[in-house]
Amino acid sequence: MPINVCIIDDHTMFRAAISHLITRTHEINVAAEFDSGEQALDWLRSHPVDVVLCDLLMPGMGGAETLRRVARSYPKTGLLALTAEADVHLAREVIDQGVHAYVTKDAEPDELIKAILSAARGKKYVSQSIAQQIALSPKQDSDPFESLSTREQQVLRMVLEGRTGNDIAELLCVSPKTVSTYRSRLYEKLGVKNDVELFKFAVRRGYVTLDE
Repeated sequence: MPINVCIIDDHTMFRAAISHLITRTHEINVAAEFDSGEQALDWLRSHPVDVVLCDLLMPGMGGAETLRRVARSYPKTGLLALTAEADVHLAREVIDQGVHAYVTKDAEPDELIKAILSAARGKKYVSQSIAQQIALSPKQDSDPFESLSTREQQVLRMVLEGRTGNDIAELLCVSPKTVSTYRSRLYEKLGVKNDVELFKFAVRRGYVTLDE
């Protein structure tokens, strides 16, 4: 019996490419394709599969949250996270939450197939490009956002809402220079360099979701 896979990715052409790629082997069958986690979860209620392959960065629910819900509702289903970024902390986080395989989008075709087969057997698999980094990096068990002070969390929320430094200063009754200091602390604690990286970081970890 072939391994039935459900593909979730908001990019139509990429879904098609993945589907074509993995069905080259008779061991794998693409049972369904979706552009959102919400649609996939509705379908999965009546269509069990062996593996769910999901992009981590998607609008709406997001890939990480989608995989968490699949893990909770269908514990025997293999879970494969697909991402454009080789993020050590994110890889460790999703694996700790029940994801079996973490594969970067620049992986070789054979590596993706190997990851699907491993996930179907309930075994762990991480892209070769990041596996060594994970093994050598210190484990961080705590949520990175928990390291932020109450005021830093307030500034974070406002930055993610798109507010300017002057707007934040006015709302918090502090000087723009103080806001700049809080922002610098956010960057340092979360390991980002600017607001764009901060937003991507927050989305990947489910701190915010993207609207369609």
